[in-house]
Amino acid sequence: MKGTVELFRKFLTKHSSFFLIAIFLFWMKTYIGYKVEFSIGVQGPMQEFLLFINPLSSALLFIGLALFVKGKAQPIYITIITALMSALLYANIVYYRFFTDFITVPVITQVKVNGGQLSDSILSLLKPYDILYFLDVIILIVLLATKAYKPTVQKNRRAAKSVFALAILTFVINLGLAEADRPQLLSRSFDRNYLVKYLGAYNFTIYDIVQNARSESQRALADSSDITEVQNFISANYAEPNDKYFGAAKGKNVIYVSLESLQSFIINYKLNGEEVTPFLNSLIKDDNTFYFDNFFHQTGQGKTSDAEFMMENSLYGMSQGAVFVNKAQNTLQSAPAILKGEGYTSAAFHGNYKTFWNRNEMYKTIGYDYFFDAEYYDMSEENTKNYGMKDIPFFEQSMPLLEGLKQPFYTKFITLSNHHPFEMDEGDTDFPAGDFGDNAVNHYFQSAHYLDESIRLFFKELKESGLYDNSVIVMYGDHYGISENHNKAMAKVLGEEEITPFMNTQLQRVPLFIHVPGVEGNVVSKYGGEVDVMPTLMHLLGIDTKDYLQVGSDLLSKQHRETVPFRNGDFVSPTLTKIGDNYYDANGELVDAEKGKEQAEAAAAELQASDSIVTKDLLRFHKPDGFKPINREDYNYIKGNTSKADSEESAEE
Repeated sequence: MKGTVELFRKFLTKHSSFFLIAIFLFWMKTYIGYKVEFSIGVQGPMQEFLLFINPLSSALLFIGLALFVKGKAQPIYITIITALMSALLYANIVYYRFFTDFITVPVITQVKVNGGQLSDSILSLLKPYDILYFLDVIILIVLLATKAYKPTVQKNRRAAKSVFALAILTFVINLGLAEADRPQLLSRSFDRNYLVKYLGAYNFTIYDIVQNARSESQRALADSSDITEVQNFISANYAEPNDKYFGAAKGKNVIYVSLESLQSFIINYKLNGEEVTPFLNSLIKDDNTFYFDNFFHQTGQGKTSDAEFMMENSLYGMSQGAVFVNKAQNTLQSAPAILKGEGYTSAAFHGNYKTFWNRNEMYKTIGYDYFFDAEYYDMSEENTKNYGMKDIPFFEQSMPLLEGLKQPFYTKFITLSNHHPFEMDEGDTDFPAGDFGDNAVNHYFQSAHYLDESIRLFFKELKESGLYDNSVIVMYGDHYGISENHNKAMAKVLGEEEITPFMNTQLQRVPLFIHVPGVEGNVVSKYGGEVDVMPTLMHLLGIDTKDYLQVGSDLLSKQHRETVPFRNGDFVSPTLTKIGDNYYDANGELVDAEKGKEQAEAAAAELQASDSIVTKDLLRFHKPDGFKPINREDYNYIKGNTSKADSEESAEE
C-alpha cells in the first residue's frame, strides 16, 4: 500500500500536469454550472458540500480512462473525454432551461423522434455566455497546440489504477454522506433534482442507465400474480360515480381539445385592461359547462404526450422518458378502445407529422380508428409556425374531416400555436405583447390570445354544423408554458416580489372545461389532476370504470380524492403542499413534515401502482368483462387507407 501511495505521488508531480489541469477546470466548471443554471433546492452546508464534491469522482473516473493510454495520444484522449462530458453537462443545461429537468436515456430516444422539429425552441434557449461551458476544453486544446505539455512515453497502469481507486473512494464518501442526509436516496426518490444535488449530473446519468435497463427487465419478469397488489390498491381507492351525473351524456359525441401550454393564471387575466382569453373566460359562466379552477397538470418528461396518456388511460406517465416513445407496444385499455365497444368511432387530429411523439405507433395501441396528421392539411408557410399548423387554420381545415365521421365519435384535437417560444407571425394577432423584461413571457400573452380566438371560431363552426348540442367538449391545458426559469418576469406578471417554491407549485394549475349538453354546469373547486379526467368522462357517458385499472378518481364524485400527486413525488391538496422535503399549509407557511406523512404515502402509493402497471405491462394480464382488447395490426394510418377494424365495422352495416 505504501509503495502505491509513493508511486501515485511521483505520478502527480512528474507526469500529470495536463491531467490535473483537466480535472480541476472540469470540476470547477461543473460546480459553477450547477450554481448558475440549476435550481435544485440546496439547503445547508452538507448539501452544499456534496454539490461541490460530486463532480470530482466522475471527473477522476472518466477522464482517468485516458491514463491507460501512453505517449502523445494521452492528452488527446483527456481532451476528447473532457469535451464529451462537457457536452453532456451543456445538454442538461439547455434542457433544464425549458423543462426544469435533467436528460435521461429515454429522453435521448425522444430526441430521435422529435428532434428535427425543435430547432426554434432550442435556439431561443441558448445564451451568449454558453461558450464558457467549453472554456476548459478550449484551454486544453491550446495547451496541446502550443506543446506546453510533455507527454510521458510509458503508460503506468498502477498509477492509473490509483486514480480509479481515488475516484471510487470519493464516490463512496459522497454516497455515504448523501445517504446520511437523505436516507434511501437511490430507492425511494422520484425526483431527479435530489439525485443530481447529491450525486451529480454525471453519476445521475449512470444511475439512469441502470434504472432504464432494470425497467426493461421488469416487464420480461412480470406475470399475472403481479397484478393482485395493484388491483387491491385501486379497488380500495375507487370513487363511486355521482348519481346526479352518471350517464348524463350517454351516447353523446366526445371532443377533446388539448390547449397547448395554457396555464390557469392567464384565465381572467387582463393585460393593460384587456382580457387575454375573453372566450374561455365566457365559458366559465356558460350554463352547461363545468370549469375546474383547482386542476393541475401532472406531466413528466413526456409533456404533451404524458397529458394525452393520462387523459385517456388514467395512468401516470413514466418517471423517465415518455410512454408514447418507450412503451408504445404495451397493452392498454384506453378510452377509444372502451368506447369502441359502445359503438363509437375514434379519431385524432394533429397539425404535425404523425411521427412526432411516436403517435403513429402509440395511437394504434390506444385504438384510434383514424389519425389525421399533417398529410391531411395544407401545410403552406402561411398556415404553419414552429411545430406545425397554426390553430385557426387547423380547426378550420379539421371541420370537414370531423363532420365526415360516423357518430357517435370520440375525437381529440391537439393545438400547437401556444408553444414556446410563443412568437407569432405578423398579422396573426393584434393583441399586444407584455412588457415584463422576458421575451417568452411577453409573447405568451399574444399566443394565448390567439389560441383563445381559435377556440371561439371552432365553437362557432361546431354550432353551425349541429355538432355542438350533441357533443361533450373537454378542453384542458396540457402542461405549463412558462417554466420557473422565468420566475423573475412572472413575479411582475402577478404583482409579487418573488415567486416562492409554494407559489410556483400553485402556478402548475391548468384550465379544465367540460361542456355537457343539457347538464347544469358550475365552477368546481375540488383539487384534481389529469389522471382524474378519464373516469369523470366515462361516468358522464354512463360507463362504470370499476373493472378497469385506473388510478384517477371521478372529479364529480362525492368520494373524489383531492391529493394531487406530481410525477416527481411532490403533491398538492387543499390543506397541504409537499415540495421536496418541505410541507406547506394552504397559506404557503412551512409546517411540520409529520403532518404531511399520510398524504405523502398515499401519493407515493398511487404513483407506484401506476408505475407497476406501465413498467411491467400488467394490463396484458387484466381482462375486464365485455372489453375487447386492441390488436395493433388492425390499424393503419397511411393516408387513403382505412383501419381494418373500421372496415369490418362498415361491412357489418
